Amino acid sequence: MKTSIGIKNENLAKVAEVLVQILADEFVLYTKTKKAHWNVEGADFYNKHLFFESQYKQLDEITDTLAERIRMLGHYVPATLREYLALTHLSEHHLESNDSLTYMKELLSDHESISIHLRENIENFAVTFHDAGTSDYITGLLEMHEKMAWMLRSHLK
Repeated sequence: MKTSIGIKNENLAKVAEVLVQILADEFVLYTKTKKAHWNVEGADFYNKHLFFESQYKQLDEITDTLAERIRMLGHYVPATLREYLALTHLSEHHLESNDSLTYMKELLSDHESISIHLRENIENFAVTFHDAGTSDYITGLLEMHEKMAWMLRSHLK
């Protein structure tokens, strides 16, 4: 059934296209954070193991709500690793070390990259595509990434 929420179909399609790219970024970051949780080593292992767990759980929630937002707009959600890797702005680095600082620097860079991408799209959703709901959702998502980045950055000082 057609989605009739006061947004033109072509705008819904464009919003969904951007959201799918954001979902790919979120899923890749989730996976990288889970990798850090599983593989971190060093004297601070237990503390960082729990820290990374806290962050990947937040990212898991983000991927779910983002996928639901895409569905609310009447579009389907990609859900294969191949699709995510083709759509993401992030890269899969093979870190040379499993220490917490190496992981934190990598994850911080990804959170900052996602924050920039989100910030660039907030106005587009509201003004260009006339979708204040998605603009508001993305603003909240930006705030979550800024907080997660702050937590990572604070560990690196």
